[in-house]
Parts: sequence; C-alpha cells; structure tokens
Amino acid sequence: MKDRLLPLYHRAPYPLKVLAASAWGYYLRWWRYGPETERLVAEAREREYWSPEKWKVWQENRLGYVLHRAATQVPYYREQWAQRRRRGDRASWEYLENWPILEKDPLRQHPKAFVADDCNIQNMFHEHTSGSTGKPLDLWWSKKTVQAWYALFEARCRNWYGVSRRDRWGILGGQLVAPAKNRTPPFWVWNAALNQLYLSSYHLAPDLMYYYLKAIQKYRIRYLWGYSSALHALATWLIQNRSFNLDLRVVITNAEPLYAYQLDAMKVAFRCPIRETYGMSEIVASASECEAGNLHLWPEVGVTEIQTRDWGTDNGGSGEIICTGLLNQDMPLIRYQVGDQGSPSLSSHQCPCGRSLPLLGKIDGRCDDIIYSKDGRMIGRLDPVFKTQLPILEAQIVQESLDLIQVNFVPAPEFSVVDGKSLIQRLQDRLGPINVSLNPVHEIPRGPNAKFRAVICNLTQEKKANLVKQKR
Repeated sequence: MKDRLLPLYHRAPYPLKVLAASAWGYYLRWWRYGPETERLVAEAREREYWSPEKWKVWQENRLGYVLHRAATQVPYYREQWAQRRRRGDRASWEYLENWPILEKDPLRQHPKAFVADDCNIQNMFHEHTSGSTGKPLDLWWSKKTVQAWYALFEARCRNWYGVSRRDRWGILGGQLVAPAKNRTPPFWVWNAALNQLYLSSYHLAPDLMYYYLKAIQKYRIRYLWGYSSALHALATWLIQNRSFNLDLRVVITNAEPLYAYQLDAMKVAFRCPIRETYGMSEIVASASECEAGNLHLWPEVGVTEIQTRDWGTDNGGSGEIICTGLLNQDMPLIRYQVGDQGSPSLSSHQCPCGRSLPLLGKIDGRCDDIIYSKDGRMIGRLDPVFKTQLPILEAQIVQESLDLIQVNFVPAPEFSVVDGKSLIQRLQDRLGPINVSLNPVHEIPRGPNAKFRAVICNLTQEKKANLVKQKR
C-alpha cells in the first residue's frame, strides 16, 4: 500500500480495511490466476518426475532462447555485447560462462534497460522491492510470467503440503496493516479475494500473542506462511501457553533461513509439518522442501550456480549463489548475484520423495538480526521500510539500544530533508516511539563475505533475554 494512503487506511474502521484489502486482493488474483492455471499446475507436477537427461535438454533449450533474446533485444545486454565487440572480443553469447556476473547496482540504476524492446511496461506488473541487502529494485513481469510463477507456487508449495489457494491461510509479513503504536487488536486484516489473513509482524509482543492466536482460530486458518523469526516468536509463546488448538495442516517459512532451534520450537508448538522455501522477488531461483526434508530447486525458474568469492566454481563448500532467470523472459537477468550464500547438496542419490528436481543444500544468506522494541516485540524484517521508493542507494539499520536506532545509508544525489523525515517516520511507524539517527555514508561497511548485514542488533544477549522474560 502506498505511504500516502496509509494514514487514511489506518483511520478507517475495520470493515472498510477489509474492503480495501479485498479489493487489492481481487486485483492480484486477476493477475495471478486465469483459465490456464489448472493446466499449468498439472504440467508442473508432471515435470517433477522427468529424468535428469530430459531436464538437461529442456534447460539448455530454454537457456539458449533467453541468452539470445537478452543479447539482441534487451538494451543493457545488447550494449554490453556491442562494447565487447568493439574491443575485439569475439566470445559467443550462446555460452553462459561467457557472460559476466551481474551485480545489483546496474539493475537498480537502470531497471528499464533490462526490459526487452518488444515489451511495454505500462502493460506489465510492476514490483518495487528493497531486496535482501536494502537496495531498492524495480521489476516488471508480463501477465504470462506472473501466472506461470503462481502456477509453480501452487504446484510446488501448496500442493506438496496438501493445501491449495482455496484454503484459508495466514501470512506473517511486512505490510503495515496496523500502526506499530497500537496496543489493541486487530493487528491483521482479512483479504477475502485471496482467502488470506494478513498478520502484522510488527506487533508480536508476548502480551499480544493471545490475540493473534484467537484471530487464527476465528478465521479458521489452515496453514501459516511467513518470516521464520516471526513464526518462531509465535511458536515460543504458544509452547508456554498451551490453550489453543490451531488445527494447522502445515507451516511454511520464507524470506529468512530456518534455523534448527526455530524448527524444533515450531514442531512442538504447531503440531504439523514445518516446510522451508527459498526465493526472491527477482524470480531467478526458487526452492521448496519436500516431505523427505530436502530443498528442491525449480528448474523452470532459473539456472543456479554456486561460486566462491573469486568467482571460481566451488564444488563442495558454501559460496555465492549466482542465478540466470528462465521464467521471466521479458526482463531476463543473466548470471545475477542475488546476494545470498549457499551450498550444493552433498547427496548424489535421488530424493526419497521420488521427484527428480535437483537438490539444494544449506542456505546461508539473509541472516538479518532481530530488532527489539521496548514492549518486547521482536521484529525480524525491516526491509519493507525501503519498498516504497526513497532516493537511497543502500541502507543498514543498527539498534544501539532500546531507545536508539541508527540508519547508515548511502544517499542518492536527490536525497532531501523531507526524505530523511519520511525514513524516520516509517521506522517509527513500525517500532513505535524510538529515536532514529540518520548517518549518511559513502559506503556501507562489508563483512568477510563482501556483503553487509542489513539489520544489526547491538543489545547484549542478557538484555534481550530479560526484555522478553519481563513481558511474559
């Protein structure tokens, strides 16, 4: 929801909020699903049992088409290859290894240059996302791409777990569906068009968890989807307050790694399968966990490489995840550095689930810290602060104390005092009354892996434990 509409939305009575959310849901449903959806889902399920040889041929054919389209019809790549030719470089664009690594900066600075010539962005779905490293991105998808993506999502997420888009579901996400300062429910909104209960991830204080669980019961939610940290916070409270029977079929995590301690707590609390997923808004890689506990890549989405920091192939350990998108052929991203680290599967055997989809090992990326509010809320993701456009190149949020947040950011030339006030307000909308210090810098300090942590909490472990304990 656009920032300028949020105050109006927040002042509206709950029935009007439901109406607004549902209207937006019908718009999204029109984009995501159509007459071809069921066929696309069935075809995706059938491909899960293709032989590795058949998958190899399929990917090679699709990759060849995407590389040719990118080199000849996408302005950014066409100019890139023209410059190479002027320098006497005769390497063929038909081979993926001849393409350079694409970092986020060119995509952020010139997003329209990545859209093919025969596309009109006015007729495409526009997504503005901060990305996992705090760098805002603009992305465009055709309706065909959107529906192909959601058919895969239906097949490889919901169907694998015994649910469908027609089931009632809850999501713990980053939309500001209720002001952070609110201490009385609702901290959610019902989206009738998508059968979705959108639950705020900004109000997960121990003394408010009861209302969340009552809402999940009231709306007869059959599965939960959301940030690992938010789901874990809910699970921890539920373990200590055994007074709810949620009747969930599955809990699905996204956007953050799922750690063993989180998984253990969720299994005890929710009493249903817990499944991990991996993906990003750029739609260049996706993976979902099967019933055997393995992460399967979706070959239709992209080609995934794992490389060490010096760009040499790493056949064993963890490395940078580099992806070439195959699904979005109208805005193709070739050898795109997604900003995550991971490792290939060490198993050479077919998964016990029987599917031939390739396996992905551990995901090490997106390990943001959790921010703590004075009233004990644990907020695991703050990237939605940057989703609505601000003239900021990249940013890092640092919690110095319960009273102070520092934002280290690289401003674009057009950054103004008004933009600074907007950034402060967005953080306070989510964290409540807290001092926010803006620290413009030329570059965000990187860690040993050449990336920076988007969120850092400098509270001591003792302080964190006492803060949560005193609210129970």
